[in-house]
Amino acid sequence: MNSVDCAKITIMNITGAAMSVQQRNNVQVAGEGPVTMVFAHGFGCDLNMWRFFAPSFQDRYRTVLFDLVGGGKSDLSAYDRKKYGSLHGYAADVLDIVDEFADSAVIYVGHSVSAMIGMLAAIERPDCFAANVMIGPSPSFIDDGEYVGGFTRADIEELLEALESNYLGWSSTMAPAIMGSPEHPDLAQELTNSFCRTDPEIAKHFARATFMADHRAELLRVTTPTLIVQSNDDLLAPMTVGEYMNSKIAGSTLSIVENVGHCPHLSAPGASKEATEDFLRRLEL
Repeated sequence: MNSVDCAKITIMNITGAAMSVQQRNNVQVAGEGPVTMVFAHGFGCDLNMWRFFAPSFQDRYRTVLFDLVGGGKSDLSAYDRKKYGSLHGYAADVLDIVDEFADSAVIYVGHSVSAMIGMLAAIERPDCFAANVMIGPSPSFIDDGEYVGGFTRADIEELLEALESNYLGWSSTMAPAIMGSPEHPDLAQELTNSFCRTDPEIAKHFARATFMADHRAELLRVTTPTLIVQSNDDLLAPMTVGEYMNSKIAGSTLSIVENVGHCPHLSAPGASKEATEDFLRRLEL
């Protein structure tokens, strides 16, 4: 895999105007090293959510942070409802970013829905990925037979209806529950603010793509070395989900972090980094 100059990759937005990958996804590059780490945030968040995590790796790796289209400081004119109606549209963006900013196979670190986005990208082009670190992933939020995703279909429909009818109210209620970490109320407020900054129409569309997705079948197609970082108390991704993924992804590693909430990279960054470091050390990356 070869890197390319920024000017050689151009994207057309919904108005037909050209833009760079950097502009579309607000890509930020830091650090030095022969290997590149790519960090991808979860629903309703932005690249700032990695501030306790990514800097620790900048002395050994080139780090690439970005905003999913529709989040943070991404170019909202690039938001295409058809493309981003499924997670595959975001996976295509990840591959653009890898092509643009990496010289060799990358270490991908994805939180929540972005863990699944990275998985889909790695399945499509496994040569581009040396390792996947999944923080709080879930291939499906909906219970199905023996699979325990944490919610019934009725639960998810109710969640989406509440989000679509009153997004700001939903954000102020759900963000603290998702963040957990009761000893850090500032983090709950930060997540609430992040949700509220997201364009409501984009958030509603992305929420359906996130919470109605079912990528359990793809777990068996993963060939990239994979670490699953799982909080021991997570509203959105209970431990049963991490255990299920670990059983389906061949050769994967499951690391349980003592943490209340869905964002251990923010509320338990030390433990999450230690699990990641141990994993990369074993892979000699």
